[in-house]
Amino acid sequence: MSWAALTSGGKDSILSCQKAIDSGKDVRYMVTARPKNPDSYMFHSANLDAVPVIARVAGMEYVEIATHGRKEEELADLETGLAALDIDGVIAGAVASVYQADRVRAITDKLGLSLFTPLWHMDTEVLVREVAERMDACIVVTAAEGLDASYLGARFDEALIGRLKQVAKTHRINLAGEGGEYESLTLDAPFYSQPVTYTTSEVRSVHDRHELILGGFS
Repeated sequence: MSWAALTSGGKDSILSCQKAIDSGKDVRYMVTARPKNPDSYMFHSANLDAVPVIARVAGMEYVEIATHGRKEEELADLETGLAALDIDGVIAGAVASVYQADRVRAITDKLGLSLFTPLWHMDTEVLVREVAERMDACIVVTAAEGLDASYLGARFDEALIGRLKQVAKTHRINLAGEGGEYESLTLDAPFYSQPVTYTTSEVRSVHDRHELILGGFS
């Protein structure tokens, strides 16, 4: 069976891809939906230029699906893109979002594909600790009270997990960022042949949303 991994390059989708590979799955494609709408309900928009490079160092074929990012319409775009691939299953990084999981499952069911969601209902502290132990991932977007621009670029390690746990206590955020509180980018993982690097960085803040924009990926 051949599989496609849905990914934005973030920690959850990359960890899900890693777990798929760990379980012996043949992951041939890395699929990214690039929304024109940065407030897409389904898809991240930050630092997506890193994903083709991730696919290359992972030895996978990169597939980009363009979408306007309008609610529900973006699902039709994803379905069309997946239907064009010679695959038997899809890997997704959903942790607790019923909205996301239900909609991806509806697409895979319609296309007759298997769905692998190894992080579904995983304890969030166990999840972020596994990220810290196995991967090099950093925060690239913050969008919740208690998470300011000082978190941008922070690597997942014991120190960051401690900071996130404190914010979770005081502001009730999801520790894994599943509610959109933050977004991440994975620069290295066991299935990468080498780390992904970048040459430029810029911080952009609009109201309470802070984004670390990276460039020159290789």
